[in-house]
Amino acid sequence: MLVLLGLVVLIEFYTFYGLKDAFRPGTSLKIARAVHLGSVALSLTTIAVVFLTMRQGLNTPGLFRNWMMGLMVTFFVTKLTFALVLGIDDMVRGFQFLSGKAMGLVAGGGQTEVPGRRRFLAQAGLVLAAIPFSGFLYGILRGRYDYQVHRIKLAFPDLPAAFVGYKIVQISDIHAGSFDNTDAVQRGLDMVQAEAGDLILFTGDLVNNLASEATPYLEMFAKLEAPDGKYSVLGNHDYGHYAPWDSETDRLANHEAVRQNHVKMGFTLLNNSHVELQKEGDRICVAGVENWGLPPFPQYGDLRKALLDVPADRFTVLMSHDPAHWDAQIKAFPKHVHLTLSGHTHGFQMGVEIPGWKWSPVQLRYKQWAGHYQDEARHLYVNRGFGFIGFPGRVGIWPEITVIELTKA
Repeated sequence: MLVLLGLVVLIEFYTFYGLKDAFRPGTSLKIARAVHLGSVALSLTTIAVVFLTMRQGLNTPGLFRNWMMGLMVTFFVTKLTFALVLGIDDMVRGFQFLSGKAMGLVAGGGQTEVPGRRRFLAQAGLVLAAIPFSGFLYGILRGRYDYQVHRIKLAFPDLPAAFVGYKIVQISDIHAGSFDNTDAVQRGLDMVQAEAGDLILFTGDLVNNLASEATPYLEMFAKLEAPDGKYSVLGNHDYGHYAPWDSETDRLANHEAVRQNHVKMGFTLLNNSHVELQKEGDRICVAGVENWGLPPFPQYGDLRKALLDVPADRFTVLMSHDPAHWDAQIKAFPKHVHLTLSGHTHGFQMGVEIPGWKWSPVQLRYKQWAGHYQDEARHLYVNRGFGFIGFPGRVGIWPEITVIELTKA
């Protein structure tokens, strides 16, 4: 925390003093510094509000606080970009000065700054900083509901013939407590229904903390239909571990209410269990585990129980909320799991995705964090999430509806 605080102070210092290099003394400089000081005041207020409302539960007490957090992050990334430009220039000039002094080319106290060059770099830094500022502002205002359909065909040599062309529609990480636009959510659900999937699977995190967060959206999700039904699992947020409770009894009651909300939405929870789907005499298994993640995330999932009595040659699709489960247990499990569907990461809700390349800070934590992964005959797909949490927006990593078509190799 001290290192982080020191970094923030350094960035604020560079921004405040860097503005005088970008603007000549006068009204423009005064306005720029007033905006900067306003952003500092916003950050301090947001931090105070977060601590004062923690008793009500993480990300639960409202959208106003989330908006404050979003603006704070937006200003921070903007100032970080500006400070990096000036900081790199200072390091280069410092290196040149020390090198010159070591070689006897620079006398002590010599001029190390070229004002014209410094002003150009400061103004260039402002232009560069405008890019993330615009991107984050779009991500808050529009990006969080900019649903994208990701379609992928996956081929398996042992897929039963009757299931060739079978279409699975996956959603994940709804986080109903963060929504503030029912029309936008309905538009996303209309897109889900328009895909006409044979099966709809939801891989966890219905709420941020409280079961009541989902209440306004239960009927909307209940209207989703698929010929072979709708199945779901729980995510780490669905257990209520991130909210303070008066007692464990209260937490468990909330958890049970979350489970009942899945039923009200028309989803069958597969908590460490499985079902078999039959088509023209052929069968596949759809299984689900409770949340299983690396610490500090809970490990309630029981893969052995979920796949108990599943025939060794049965084609199997598994829902497991946290993709870390794939490397940790699923790949080495004696029963071959053909396709694992996960969510959890949200792709960090920010990053870069262009054809052939993607990057997000979340990959520092998760090896598999968005899209399709394969290890020999085992496949994993990580959904980028339908909703959002914490930062009330998405930048470069948009909310996702996944459509997977099964084919035979």
